[in-house]
Amino acid sequence: MVAVALRATVLKTCPSTRDAPSSAMLRPSFSVALTVLACVILTLFTGCAGTRHYETGYTQHGLASWYGSGFNGQLTADGERFDMNQLTAAHRHFPFGTIVRVTNKQNGASVEVRINDRGPFGDGDRIIDVSSAAADILQMKKAGLVPVEVEIIRLP
Repeated sequence: MVAVALRATVLKTCPSTRDAPSSAMLRPSFSVALTVLACVILTLFTGCAGTRHYETGYTQHGLASWYGSGFNGQLTADGERFDMNQLTAAHRHFPFGTIVRVTNKQNGASVEVRINDRGPFGDGDRIIDVSSAAADILQMKKAGLVPVEVEIIRLP
């Protein structure tokens, strides 16, 4: 602030320097540099915080939903075509190729599926979207949403 006030005083009193840019005007202030540095550091830490490491046996509890014909043939997040007749699923974070066991807590039915897509999105209680074939085995199609346990069986 003192430098800005001093610069303003010099410009008012010295006509020859009024239009000449000073090095102080071209150089960012300390507070701007500090703000940029803080943003860079926070970005690096945020990126590290998003990295998840899972192990075989890790379990989650929540709701499962299923998806089928409306998505059949479309590209999944890992680049393959969705086939509703295969035992696959979408999960927000598990690595592609992870094999998980999904157990319907209402009836005890379980199935092993391969993660090949991302989702479910929206409702925070849903933790996995299973294919139509997996939904048949879990006996969940009529209900649409069922409470499940998801356990990692094998990581890629």
